[in-house]
Amino acid sequence: MHELMIIGAGPAGLAAAVYAARKRLKALLVSGDIGGQVNQTLGIENYLGYQFIEGAELIAKFESQVSQFPIDQKIGTRISRLGEITDGFEAISETGDGFQARVVLFATGKRPKKLGVSGEAEFAGKGVSYCAICDGPVFAGQRVAIVGGGNSAVGAALDMVRIAEHVDLVSLTPLTADIILIEKLVEASNVSVYAQYQTEKIYGNAFVSGIVIKGLVTGEEKRLDASGVFIEIGLAPNSEPVKDLIELNKWGEVPVSCANETTMPGLYAAGDVTDVPEKQIIVAAGEGAKAVLQAHRYLQQLAK
Repeated sequence: MHELMIIGAGPAGLAAAVYAARKRLKALLVSGDIGGQVNQTLGIENYLGYQFIEGAELIAKFESQVSQFPIDQKIGTRISRLGEITDGFEAISETGDGFQARVVLFATGKRPKKLGVSGEAEFAGKGVSYCAICDGPVFAGQRVAIVGGGNSAVGAALDMVRIAEHVDLVSLTPLTADIILIEKLVEASNVSVYAQYQTEKIYGNAFVSGIVIKGLVTGEEKRLDASGVFIEIGLAPNSEPVKDLIELNKWGEVPVSCANETTMPGLYAAGDVTDVPEKQIIVAAGEGAKAVLQAHRYLQQLAK
């Protein structure tokens, strides 16, 4: 049995691993991948120490630092359920393997939300994408549509205007992205913004050829040609493994105290899977570090 198990290897989990090593904890880091959402972030301009760095490069630096410490790792292993056992917790993987620890830090992050319209599932991987950064270059010189109005959607549009023939940005609400991003977007000559329009349908033959949108105010229906459709409407927390252990909030997030405690003693949580309001890389890393310091104090109390 490990003293500490860290589930998730995004910024929160990786920062937690560094702090666990510094406290000489017998720790296990288990995750389906390294980096999580940050791997899908092209450019980062607000992480201290770097005026600009690509997401994959920043994660590589995090991973390199973690690898210098004797932390047990099970990367490529996704946890499907976390349960209580005598003196701790047991995490069960999708393949049925079990991992035990006295204390757990749950830091599984979030995943892209689905739009839920006709054609979305049919054309997934055939023009429908949830990551403009990952798949955008495939559509260079073509018309594309981006669905969403927040930072992720406007950021994706800014990436695509550089390489696409034209970008249609379709938002159910007025744009909610940061003003600085919106200002950059409206300067582009090859973008059209459809605010307060609902995406009704994605259509095509073997591959996507367009979308149908409808104005919420006007009732007007439009067909927009698109070879690629990028759905950027937010993220859902990967909280399913703990849903039977603790009560989640209405968004499915894990509620935590300022000390990263959940309602179950010995179970801590950090990063985007929690109800901490700001979903930022620097916030997640700080929360991961703070959570391990709290977990270390808890383990000391158990040893008394």
